[in-house]
Amino acid sequence: MSVKIRLQRHGKKGKPFFHIVVADARAKRDGKFIEKLGTYNPVTNPAIIELNVDSAVKWLNNGAQPTDTARAILSYKGVLYKKHLLGGVAKGAFDEAEAEKRFNTWLEGKEQQVLGKKDGLKKAKEDAKKAAFEAEAKVNQARLDAAAKIEADAKAEADAKLAEEKAAADAKAAEEVAANAPAEETATEEKSVVDTVAEAVGNAAAAVEGVVDAVKETVADVTEKIADAVAPKTEGDDEAKA
Repeated sequence: MSVKIRLQRHGKKGKPFFHIVVADARAKRDGKFIEKLGTYNPVTNPAIIELNVDSAVKWLNNGAQPTDTARAILSYKGVLYKKHLLGGVAKGAFDEAEAEKRFNTWLEGKEQQVLGKKDGLKKAKEDAKKAAFEAEAKVNQARLDAAAKIEADAKAEADAKLAEEKAAADAKAAEEVAANAPAEETATEEKSVVDTVAEAVGNAAAAVEGVVDAVKETVADVTEKIADAVAPKTEGDDEAKA
């Protein structure tokens, strides 16, 4: 009877889960099996493999043939390496204790590789999360900058509109001032003419008053001179008569 070490599929659609089994090569893939060696979960990263290494080695030594996927899993878990070491023990190259020591050393190295891969995946996940956070922060900042720019543009537009309205109001006020300017100038000119005429009349009145005063003074002087001229003559006549 030909015996195979192969995978038997279980799990839900899109979430496969496999049993590692020893089965008759003529049996269906998911049919009867001879022995279950372990499980394989490929959904996780890294994949989780549970395997009975000693039983797998025993079946390999008994002639069981693994499928390609099963062989990769057995190699990953050190089954093929342990089979090789047991072959060396059988040939007398070293004893079983040395074989076990070498296998444990290999397991430790493999465990370190797995831990290193887990740490790398964890770091990659953290870096991706950090990068996503930074990208989101940049997007949010860009949105804030865009909103601030829109607000600034709106304010500038409002200021420009206000300045335009103020300029229009100033222009209208200037037009009104220009329209009212001739009437104001005419009133000023009329007031200036009236002031000039009043000043001329005052000056004329003062001149007339000065002429009258001068005439009065002249009349008084003439009267006084006539009186002086007449008085001596009268006294002489009086003396002649005596």
